[in-house]
Amino acid sequence: MTQRVELAAVMDRLAVDGLVTDYAVAVDDGDWTAYRELFTSDGRADYRSAGGIEGDAGNVASWLAETMRVFAMRQHLIVNRQVRFGVLEQDTGDTARVQADYVNPMRLAAPGPDDSAAGAPDFVCGGRYSFGLLRTDDGWRVREVVVREKWRRLPG
Repeated sequence: MTQRVELAAVMDRLAVDGLVTDYAVAVDDGDWTAYRELFTSDGRADYRSAGGIEGDAGNVASWLAETMRVFAMRQHLIVNRQVRFGVLEQDTGDTARVQADYVNPMRLAAPGPDDSAAGAPDFVCGGRYSFGLLRTDDGWRVREVVVREKWRRLPG
């Protein structure tokens, strides 16, 4: 492998890692516009294993916006990222598969007017994401993401 190819591979890996981080931040911050922009035009998300829905990124973002209102605090911790680059139309590196584990502590919103993020989380879940990514003219984008929730700790 030449230095130029090695540098390109490192740059792609950093960009893919950044995309996964941007995904977590968009969900945690409730930035549904940013969430939608992370996906390809035909991008899909599948949250069924966590009690959610599967569909195009726009519909899933709308569902998340409504569902996540019950949580005053969300914080994805995405670790153990495995990245594998693939081939599309004979060009190496145009696709990527990312498998990453997550732990997601969340705190339910208080019933009163002050639902600040103070206090310990009262809902924690964990599992694994499977991302299918595509290099586009605008950079790396999510073609699909599947959530595989493995465990959940509820309040009480």
